[in-house]
Amino acid sequence: MANKVALKKRASRIRRQIKAVSGDRPRLSVHRSSKNIYAQVIDDASGHTLAAASTLESDLKGSLKTGADAAAAAAVGKLVAERATKAGVTQVVFDRGAYIFHGRVKALAEAAREGGLSF
Repeated sequence: MANKVALKKRASRIRRQIKAVSGDRPRLSVHRSSKNIYAQVIDDASGHTLAAASTLESDLKGSLKTGADAAAAAAVGKLVAERATKAGVTQVVFDRGAYIFHGRVKALAEAAREGGLSF
């Protein structure tokens, strides 16, 4: 129970810092579970999701060995970057949530950068 509270506190602290420096840029929010990884580009001013991708989507699910490795995270990062640029978003703020910038989260971020998002 204490671990969940610590994760929520860390995520809210990071989100508060991101919102303070983001200006009018949307945020690229990442959520990872033990089996999948999810990414969303969120416009906090209007409260709408501009682009989203996850390893649960049918076009990615068939081509990936598992949804819980760095290759899957890179594929999601590339896909969310492609969808965000199609929606007219090129600059975002990276919101890693309570997760350390390492492994799957880092692979997703690097793939999103390669896909055309700058942060």
